[in-house]
Amino acid sequence: MKHSSDRGGFQHPTRRELRGERRSGALAGLIATAALAVSTVVAAIVVSIGFARASAADALLDNEGGIFAIALLLGLLFAGMGGISMLMLPGDRTAQRE
Repeated sequence: MKHSSDRGGFQHPTRRELRGERRSGALAGLIATAALAVSTVVAAIVVSIGFARASAADALLDNEGGIFAIALLLGLLFAGMGGISMLMLPGDRTAQRE
């Protein structure tokens, strides 16, 4: 049987038992991820509706369709470069603590 004096003071975080803390941390991360995904979808829907109601594409494409095509191509190019850069990142190189 452990005495109450055995648990006094501070312990190193890796040597301390984590019972409910991992589960609550994982739950908080899951909730935050779900909230971010839902808010991103809602923002995309709102922007799409606003873009459609303003009929901005008609005004832009009628006057300067070539500039719009170049801007769209550059945007897709930059997005693709970002995705490729993300795939080329090295793995987690931190040392495993025992």
